[in-house]
Amino acid sequence: MSVDKSAPRVRRMFAQIAGRYDRLNHLLSLSLDRYWRWQTTRRAPADGTLPVLDLCTGTGDLALSYRRHAPDNVPIVGADFCHEMLVCGTHKVSPGKPILWVEADAEALPFPTATFQLVSVAFGLRNIADTDRGLSEMARVCAPGGQVVVLEFSLPTWPPLALLYGAYFRYVLPRIGQLLARNRESAYNYLPASVGEFPQGEALAERMRAVGLIDIRYYPMTFGVTTLYLARQK
Repeated sequence: MSVDKSAPRVRRMFAQIAGRYDRLNHLLSLSLDRYWRWQTTRRAPADGTLPVLDLCTGTGDLALSYRRHAPDNVPIVGADFCHEMLVCGTHKVSPGKPILWVEADAEALPFPTATFQLVSVAFGLRNIADTDRGLSEMARVCAPGGQVVVLEFSLPTWPPLALLYGAYFRYVLPRIGQLLARNRESAYNYLPASVGEFPQGEALAERMRAVGLIDIRYYPMTFGVTTLYLARQK
């Protein structure tokens, strides 16, 4: 049976864990999530003058990273459909480093076509009920020649590591996460289930090409635990 990724369920789930979300991310990833986001901003820098959009921004970690690395005159927008997560993000902004927070559905973005020089999503694309619709909206709001950036969990393919990581990911991580962030929607059981169903590598690259993106490249990181996908709008 497929994972329930309906918008009401996913919104409730993240609302319930919003206050513990950052702490648990750092704990369960051994703080590697910080490195993955740093690599994202390094490989896909904001080097134009148009705004940057971080979609499914959650508490804004990737938006904040772009704010630190982009020129001060480049607006950074963090969008998410979970109000509680955005509220947590507002408390993390440094003085003089503003971010525009927008409560928005990734399948129907409230932005004009070709608005942003870069559209990113970190660990959120798999949570969009219609992956292709989410990618299509990312491509739509990205300006010609701009970048579309996806950072997402993946599964290692080297057999010994795949076996060990699979056991941790399916059995250990959900129990720790659920113990520390008790919630009715079983968020940390949802995590491995959603990753297991999500296309990775060339399968996701094909989905990106199907919405008109070009020059797709992808880079597995930390032995394939995450993958960074980079693409261009025509």
